[in-house]
Amino acid sequence: METNTTNAQPRRLGPSGRNGNGEKAKDFSGTMKKLIIYCRRSMPAVIISLLFAVIATILNLLGPDKLSDMTDLITEGIATGIDMDGILEIGVTLIIFYGCGFILNDTQGIIMANVVQRLTRNLRTDISHKINRLPMDYYNHTSTGDVLSRVTNDVDTLAQALNQSLRTLVSAIVLFVGSLIMMLVTNVIMTLTAIVATIIGFALMMLIMSRSQKYFMRQQMHLGEINGHVEEIYTGHTVVKAYNGEEAAEQTFETMNENLRDSAFKAQTLSGMMMPIMTFIGNFAYVAVCVVGGMLAINGNISFGVIVAFMLYVRFFTQPLSQIAQSFQMLQSAAAGGERVFEFLEAEEMENESHKTTKLDKAKGYVNFEHVKFGYTPEHTIIHDFTAQAKPGQKIAIVGPTGAGKTTMVNLLMRFYEIQSGSIQIDGISTKDMTRENVHSQFCMVLQDTWLFEGSVRENLVYCVDEVPDEEIMQACKAVGLDHFIQTLSHGYDTILNDQVNLSQGQKQQLTIARAIIANKPILILDEATSSVDTRTELVIQNAMDRLMENRTSFVIAHRLSTIKNADLILVMRDGDIIESGNHETLLQKGGFYAELYNSQFEQAS
Repeated sequence: METNTTNAQPRRLGPSGRNGNGEKAKDFSGTMKKLIIYCRRSMPAVIISLLFAVIATILNLLGPDKLSDMTDLITEGIATGIDMDGILEIGVTLIIFYGCGFILNDTQGIIMANVVQRLTRNLRTDISHKINRLPMDYYNHTSTGDVLSRVTNDVDTLAQALNQSLRTLVSAIVLFVGSLIMMLVTNVIMTLTAIVATIIGFALMMLIMSRSQKYFMRQQMHLGEINGHVEEIYTGHTVVKAYNGEEAAEQTFETMNENLRDSAFKAQTLSGMMMPIMTFIGNFAYVAVCVVGGMLAINGNISFGVIVAFMLYVRFFTQPLSQIAQSFQMLQSAAAGGERVFEFLEAEEMENESHKTTKLDKAKGYVNFEHVKFGYTPEHTIIHDFTAQAKPGQKIAIVGPTGAGKTTMVNLLMRFYEIQSGSIQIDGISTKDMTRENVHSQFCMVLQDTWLFEGSVRENLVYCVDEVPDEEIMQACKAVGLDHFIQTLSHGYDTILNDQVNLSQGQKQQLTIARAIIANKPILILDEATSSVDTRTELVIQNAMDRLMENRTSFVIAHRLSTIKNADLILVMRDGDIIESGNHETLLQKGGFYAELYNSQFEQAS
C-alpha cells in the first residue's frame, strides 16, 4: 500500500494505433489468402459459379468461328446460290450458344451475389462477437468511429468490390486466353499483330496498379479517421458549443476531409485512367489487325470470313484488358477494406476461459484485495500494493482526490483489467479462477456515465434480467423517486426512449439506479451514482440505496463525503494507495487527510 501515481489511462493513438499518415506495410496477397480461407465453406458455390462463367465465356468465344463459316457460305453462294439451310443451321447453333451463355452468366451472378452477402453477414457477426472479446485496453487506443467504420464502410467496400470483380475477372481472363487461342488457330500473323499492339496496355496497367494500391489503403484509413472525428464531435456537441470550439472542430474536420479527398482523388484518378488507355489500345489493335488482314486477303492468304471472325476475336482479346485492370483495382479496394477488417478480427483477445470450471453461484459478499499491483502499461504502475477486506453486508466507501485510483480498483474487481500481481478474492475464490461472466454476474453497477439505449423505459430497466414483474419494476422506480415522472410520459413504462423524449442527466441516473435495484445482485458498485442529481433527489435515492444495500456488500465511490457517513468502512486513497481507513467518526477524530477533505467540502457548502 505504498506510493503510486494517477488513475490516468493511456492516451489515444488514433485509429488502430496508426500514425497520422497511415503509412504501414500492406500485404495484398496475404489479405486475399485470408479472404479465401475465410470463405472456405462457400468455396464449392464459388467454384460452381466460376465454372459457369468459364463455360458461358467459351460458348461466346465459339460464336465468331460460326460467324466466319456463315460469312464464307454467303460469299461462296453469291455466284452459285446461297445455302440457306446451312445458314439457318449455323444461326440456330449461335442462338443456342448465346442463350446458354446468358443463362449461365445470370446464374453465376446470382450465386456470387449470395456468396458475397453471406460473407458480409459473417464478417459483421464475427466483428460483433470480437467486440465483446477484446480487452478494455483496446478501446483506449481506438476511436469508436474507427470501429464503426470497419463494421460498415470497410465491410461494404469489401463486399461491393468482390461482387463486382470476381465474376468479371474470371470471365475476362477466360475471354482473353480463349480469344488468344482461337486467334492463333485462325491466323498466326494477325495474332502476333494484335499481341504487339496490346503489350503497351499491359505495361501501363501494371504501372498504374503498382502506384494506386497505397492510395486505396489511405482512402479507407482516412475514412475511418473522419468517422471517428464526426462521432466524437456529435456526441460532445454541447461541450463544443459551450467552449466555442466549433471553429477548431471545423478546422480539424476540414484537414481530415482534405486528406480523404486527396487520397480518394488519387486512387480514383489512377483507377479511372485505365479505361481510356485500354480503349485506345483496343482500338489501335483493331485498326492494326484490319490493315494486316486486308493485305493478307488481297494476297489470297485468307478468306473474307477469317477477317470477319478475327475482327470479333480482336474485340474479345482487347476488351478483357480493361476489365481485368478494373477488376484488379476493385480487388485492391477489397484488400484495403479487408486488411482493416482482418486487422480488427486478429487483434489480441482476452484469454479464453472455457477451461475454467470454478463457479460461484451467488456470492455471500466476502471480498479480499491482497497486495494488488496494476498499471495500464507495464512501465507505468498505478496500483503498487493495495490490500483491503470487505465482509458480507458491509458498505465500503472509497474516497480520495481525482486520480487516486478509486475507479481503477473497481475495474480490477470486475476484471475489466487483469492485475499484474496479487489477488482479488470473492468468498475465498480468486477472480482469476472464475470466468469473467461469472464474476460479472455477482455485481450490479451504477456509473457516473449513464447508458440508455433506444427502447422502452421498461426494456431499459430490466436490461438482461428475465421475467421481472411489473410491480417490482414500479417499486424500484418509486424507491428512486422516478415513478411519477414515468407515469406522465405518453405511454408510461412503454414509452420509447429516443431523441423525442428529453430526459435530464439526473433522470437518466435515476433510471440506471433503478436498473441496479431490479438486477438484485449480491454485490453493488456505485461509482458517483448520485453525482448528477439534485440534493433533494439525492436524499430520496440515498434512502433507497440504503435499503438496497442491506445484507449486501457494497462498494461506493463518492466525492460528496456527506453521502457515505454511514459507511461501515471508508478507504481513503491517494496516489493508488490506502493512506487511511476506518468509519466516518474515527477518521474525523484522526484529523488526517479524510478530515481535510470533509472539512473542505463543508466549508465550500457553507
